[in-house]
Amino acid sequence: MMLTNRQISMMKIVSKMITAVAVSVLLTGCSLYKEMHGSYESQAAIPSNAYGTSQDIKALPTNGSMADMSWREFFTDPLLQKLIDQVLANNTDLNSACIAVEKSMESLKAAKMAYLPSLYFSPSGSLSSFDFGPVGKSYNMPLQVSWDADLFGSITNKKRAANAVLLQARMREEATRANLVSAVAQQYYMLQLLDRQLEILTATDSLWNASLETEKALWENGKIYSTGVNQMESSYLNVKTLIVDVRRNIRGVENALSSLLAETPQHIERTQWGSAALSEHPDSTTGQRMFEQSFIRIGVPAEVLQNRPDIRMANFAMEEAFYNTQAARAAFFPSITLQGVAGWTNREGTVNPGKILLNAVAQLTQPIFARGQIKANHRIAQLTEEDLQRKYVQTVIDAGNQVNEALADCQAAREKYFYYRRQVEVLNEAYMGTHELMDNGKANYLEVLTAQESLLNAQLSEAMNMYNGAQAIIALYVALGGGAK
Repeated sequence: MMLTNRQISMMKIVSKMITAVAVSVLLTGCSLYKEMHGSYESQAAIPSNAYGTSQDIKALPTNGSMADMSWREFFTDPLLQKLIDQVLANNTDLNSACIAVEKSMESLKAAKMAYLPSLYFSPSGSLSSFDFGPVGKSYNMPLQVSWDADLFGSITNKKRAANAVLLQARMREEATRANLVSAVAQQYYMLQLLDRQLEILTATDSLWNASLETEKALWENGKIYSTGVNQMESSYLNVKTLIVDVRRNIRGVENALSSLLAETPQHIERTQWGSAALSEHPDSTTGQRMFEQSFIRIGVPAEVLQNRPDIRMANFAMEEAFYNTQAARAAFFPSITLQGVAGWTNREGTVNPGKILLNAVAQLTQPIFARGQIKANHRIAQLTEEDLQRKYVQTVIDAGNQVNEALADCQAAREKYFYYRRQVEVLNEAYMGTHELMDNGKANYLEVLTAQESLLNAQLSEAMNMYNGAQAIIALYVALGGGAK
C-alpha cells in the first residue's frame, strides 16, 4: 500500500511534534532533576538557652553528661536492673513499638523495590460462538513487564519518606523504652519509700503503744485525767490506720509493676531504702548521689537535648514531610512508563499452537486537569511541613522546660534533705526529753503527744523528700535523653 503525499506530510508533522515534546521533557528533566531529587537538610538546631536563664544552669560545665550513661550504669541496684530487664522483655507497649519498626522496615523495602520493573503472568482463554455457529477457542499467555522511569523523583522521594517513617518508628521505640525504664525505677523507689514509711510507722506503733500503757497506768493511779488517755489512744489508732493505708499502697504499686511486666499480680522483690537508691557519688557527704551538687551539675549543655528520642523523632517527621512535599510536586510533571508483552496467542486467527506475541509501548502521561486534586495534595503537603516545623520548635521548648523543672526539683530536694535530717534529730531529742520530764511529773501528756506527732511527721517527710529527690534525678536523666539504651 502506497502512502499519499498528504499522509507523508502529516506523519512528518506528528514526528516533529513528538520530537519537540521529547526534547522539551528531557531539558526540563535535566534542569529539575537536582531540585526534585534534593536531600533534606536537618533542622535539629538546639538554642543555647533552651533551659532558660537560670544562673545555676548557666554555670554548668559542658563536658560529659549523665545522659551518656546507660540505664545499667545509672541504676546500680541489681534487683532493679533485673526488674527493668524483665519489663523491657515482656512489656506490651514496647513489643508493639518493636513491631511498628518491623512494619516500617517492610514499607521501606517495598518503596525501594519500586525502582524495579513489575512482572506479571496473566494467562486467559475464551470460548465464543456467533448465532449458534461453531465455537471458537482463543487463548493468551502473555508475560507483561512494566517499568516507571523516575525522571522527576517521585519514587525517590517516596522511598526517602518511607525511610524517615522508619527512623521515627525507631525513635518511638527508644522513647517507649526510656519511659518504661523511668516508670519502673520510680515505682521501685516508691516501694522502697513505702517500706521505709511502714518501718517508721511500725516502730512508732510499738513506741506509742508503750506510751499508751504508761498513760493508762498513770490514770489508774489518779495522776492524770482520762482525757489524756483518750487523746493518746486516738493518736495511736491513727498510726494503725496509716499502717493499713501504707500496706494497701504497697499492693497497688506492686500491681502496677506487674502490669508493666505483663504478668498477673505478684510480690516485687526489692532492696531496703538507701542501700542502692542511686549509686553514691565518690565525694558523697549525704550517702545519696541524688543530693550531690557535683552530680546533678554534670553535663547538661543544650546540645545534649539532641539525645532525646522525641526531638529526633520530630526532626525525622519534618524529613518525611519534606519528601512528601517533593513527591506531591513531582505529580505536576509527566510520568514515563515503559511496557512490554511477550507470550503466545491464537487470537489473530491462528490455530493451535499459537504464535509468539511481542508488544512494546512507551507511554508519557502529562496531567492537565485532575479536578484540582494534584494542586490540593501539594498544598496539603506544604502545610503539613510547616506545621511540623512549628511542632519541632515546641518540642525543643518543652524539652528545655522539663530539664529546668527536673534540675530545680533536684536542687530543692537536696536543700531540704539537710533540714529534714536535722529536724528529725532535734525532734527525737525533744521527744525523749519530754517523755522523761513527764515520767518525773514535770511535763503533761499534751507535750509528750505533740512531741510524738511532730517526730513522726518529720520522719515521714524526710522519707518522702528522699523519694522526691530520686524521682527528680530520674526525671532529669530521662529529660536529657537517658534511658533509651
